[in-house]
Amino acid sequence: MRRLTEVLLLAALALGEPAVASLPEPVKALAPAWRALGSGEARFLGLRLYEAALWVGAQGYREDAPFALALTYARAFSRDTLVSASLDEMRRLGGADEARLSRWKVELERVFPDVAAGETIVGVHLPGRGAAFYHQGRLSGEVADPAFARAFFAIWLDSRTRVPALRGRLLGQAS
Repeated sequence: MRRLTEVLLLAALALGEPAVASLPEPVKALAPAWRALGSGEARFLGLRLYEAALWVGAQGYREDAPFALALTYARAFSRDTLVSASLDEMRRLGGADEARLSRWKVELERVFPDVAAGETIVGVHLPGRGAAFYHQGRLSGEVADPAFARAFFAIWLDSRTRVPALRGRLLGQAS
């Protein structure tokens, strides 16, 4: 009977809120009192792409404070796909001109790996500095450009995002 209870409890937990990826230790050192503000999943044509979680410090979500966006992929994506999709969205949101986007393409190719299903990339917004990226808990690189960081995180957090329901969930708003 105890085993059945444990199985039912695990099943109930699995049906609840999706699991939120934890932050790598080096990210935890960047700000005090990190907490998950919200999370949700991104789908395209019914296919689950990734689970996203927004982490903030004690001050909550502010563009002038550190925050981290963790993406745990539900399927494999190549570096080229991640870079191309990121640049397309930054372009659509008007984050930069083509010359700047070309420079950012080189930076994204440097910091983004290919990802397999179940792997996590954490992007950290570093106000006044840019962004740092961690793949599976290890630093994959930094982009030292505050304009890049604003344009990159706008993909999910700008009011004009393609995923408004996910944005709302990330920001802890009722969905």
